Amino acid sequence: MKTGRIIRSLSGYYDIQISNGEVQRTRARGEFRKSGQKPLVGDFVDFESENDEGLIWKIYPRENVLVRPLIANIDVAVIVTALKEPDFAPNLLDRQLVALAAARVTPLIYFTKADLLTESEYIHATEVSNRYLKIGYTTILPAMNNINGNFFELRSELRGKVAVFMGQTGAGKSTLLNHLSPELGLETGIVSKALSRGKHTTRQVTLIQVNDALIADTPGFSSYEVFDFPVEQLADYFPEFVAVRQNCRFRGCLHLNEPGCAVKESVTVGAIAQSRYNSYKAFYDLIKSQKPRYNTDNRNI
Repeated sequence: MKTGRIIRSLSGYYDIQISNGEVQRTRARGEFRKSGQKPLVGDFVDFESENDEGLIWKIYPRENVLVRPLIANIDVAVIVTALKEPDFAPNLLDRQLVALAAARVTPLIYFTKADLLTESEYIHATEVSNRYLKIGYTTILPAMNNINGNFFELRSELRGKVAVFMGQTGAGKSTLLNHLSPELGLETGIVSKALSRGKHTTRQVTLIQVNDALIADTPGFSSYEVFDFPVEQLADYFPEFVAVRQNCRFRGCLHLNEPGCAVKESVTVGAIAQSRYNSYKAFYDLIKSQKPRYNTDNRNI
């Protein structure tokens, strides 16, 4: 019996990478289908191999699961966030941060297109980056005159990890990947095309070796337009709210209209950014208006 990580899933076959870097092709036992389980890219599994094809016998418990792409055990999600063309949209960034927190995936915010900013715009971008850094997020803001971005720092953050890259269309995900590993070139295009939105229901999900990391590209953030958790949990995914909410007058405070709300008081004095509170209220209204979809147990996907 061997143990490895699934790095590719295609048409019922699973390519598994073992510790020495060798990749072996397998199928899953029929018992998984009967029990409602399905191996995912990123899963650690036990398998046996005979000749050119093996068989998966066990799927280890998952740390986390993302829906798009359908992938498990992610160490970090790089949110590629444009500062210009398209303009920076804090609501979109906060939407992705909340979705990742709900999925128990650690985010890293990488700001792109800093070289397109004026000096005053860059000063504002620095304030934005520091705002998220203060909350506790890891942020990377390349220097204004650095066309190639701060790739050394990003490579260091990704070393030895499994990562996904996500962000709105035009933010520069594929360009960033190609800068990280120029030889990746065509492979990035292949993965992006395979994961793109459309009528096709079969998608190839692949973890690609990029320097010392395994990276999967993603098609965008459309899968984060709906939050699949009760509205009462929303504040759990705003770290700066969690830090002060024990001082709220009422237990179970929703930080909206209640008197003595420590979160609202923090917004008033500038300790919590108004843009973050605006995102919270917008997401609260969104969750309240959508139909309940609270079954988020992905263990049997």
